Amino acid sequence: MDAHQIFIVDDDDAIRDALGWLFRSRGHVARLWPSAEALIASGDLASCGCLVLDIRMDGMSGLELFGWLRANAHEMPVIFLTGHADVPMAVAALKQGAFDFVEKPFNDNELVDRALSALESHRAHASRRTAERELEDRLAHLTAREVEVMERILAGLMNKVIAADLGVTMRTVEVHRARIFEKMAVRSAVELAQLLATRKPAAD
Repeated sequence: MDAHQIFIVDDDDAIRDALGWLFRSRGHVARLWPSAEALIASGDLASCGCLVLDIRMDGMSGLELFGWLRANAHEMPVIFLTGHADVPMAVAALKQGAFDFVEKPFNDNELVDRALSALESHRAHASRRTAERELEDRLAHLTAREVEVMERILAGLMNKVIAADLGVTMRTVEVHRARIFEKMAVRSAVELAQLLATRKPAAD
């Protein structure tokens, strides 16, 4: 599913339609909702790459929707549209993980630039998450013995030292080493070390 769409939620018909036209005129996919409740009911949140959200709305407010999104593990970047009196709320939302806020009346180019920056951030985050999942999947396919051999390879031990340490033949270590490289999709111990250097440390 394409997660590069810009979602706009605003209960002001004129602003919502103007924003939709603005993004579409710049060649971007923009989808519009008149309320937070309508967005949630759509079930389309997975395709959102950036959410432009009015901070004050009838019914569920923008801040309440933001809280609901984070509570339900929706991590798309959120840009709040605020009035002057709402700036302190928007600043508080930034501290809670919102991407940015834009004060009304806003500059069209500034809003588009911020939304595109948010989209790029979302793409990069999604790419990192995919890479992390792929790495964990590769590691999960290693046997317990292969993990033992890999740890010693990463420590810089020679095959004959690993063989003596584990009480196996050097040929067995060579076979394990080849299988580790194949499963981890690397060609050398250096590549293996570089790949695992990107891995996040396990949480305590």
